[in-house]
Amino acid sequence: MPGPVPKRSDQRRRRNKPEGPAVAKIAGASAVKVPAEDKKWHIAAKRWYRSLKKSGQHVFYEPSDWAYAQLCADLMSAEMNREKPRAVMMSQILSMMDNLLTSEGARRRVRIELIRAEQGQGADTDNVVDLNPEALYG
Repeated sequence: MPGPVPKRSDQRRRRNKPEGPAVAKIAGASAVKVPAEDKKWHIAAKRWYRSLKKSGQHVFYEPSDWAYAQLCADLMSAEMNREKPRAVMMSQILSMMDNLLTSEGARRRVRIELIRAEQGQGADTDNVVDLNPEALYG
């Protein structure tokens, strides 16, 4: 979805019909086995890959998505092991991470919202604009 990152559904004022074609639904892999991480990866790549297994969006991942995540971790590891990581390559890696829905903005663009168990359905999230400086800095 092009344009700015949309607000969470509970924060939107307008409830227009969503634009675009209907979603095509097909069966995915019956059971997806998460591939093991490479022991030679840079610690940052290992940390990121491990976090994917715990993140809520991983339930949507197919075997091809895990292969893509491994490729991203390989590239990240190679770049982090360089004396001076290249900005263009890091930008590409961050783009790959967004393709795997690893950021809040990326998930909102495809209309996926993760809700924590303790947050509940009716709880509102904090808006940084609404917080006063004392709440932010104590």
